[in-house]
Amino acid sequence: MRDQALWTWHLGAAVIICVLLGLHMTIMHLDEVVRIFSPAPGEEIDWANVTARAQSVGFMVIYVLMLAAALFHGLYGLRSILFELNPGRTLKQGITVAFLLGGFGLFALGAWAAVATYQNAQVL
Repeated sequence: MRDQALWTWHLGAAVIICVLLGLHMTIMHLDEVVRIFSPAPGEEIDWANVTARAQSVGFMVIYVLMLAAALFHGLYGLRSILFELNPGRTLKQGITVAFLLGGFGLFALGAWAAVATYQNAQVL
């Protein structure tokens, strides 16, 4: 039952990644066609546009959600692949603990970076 719930979350994370990555691709790479979230003229990576996005709490939330979904999806997928090699019970537990600790550590670092960027952009 637990594996079914984790697999459902894995698929849900894939949907979230597709939606948020599609939004990212639209904003950053289709600026000629769809010009959204770019208050200043010029490229999407011009300082004025980067600063405007960094000052938006919505973009900070989107970055944190995309980070969480990508970490869960990737680490759970890698865990599933490793479990198909049929390691022993102790090794399975070690893999799970290592991925949990690594995932939470990477999430904390990435979320801190997103929040710090948002806070620093407020003073610009």
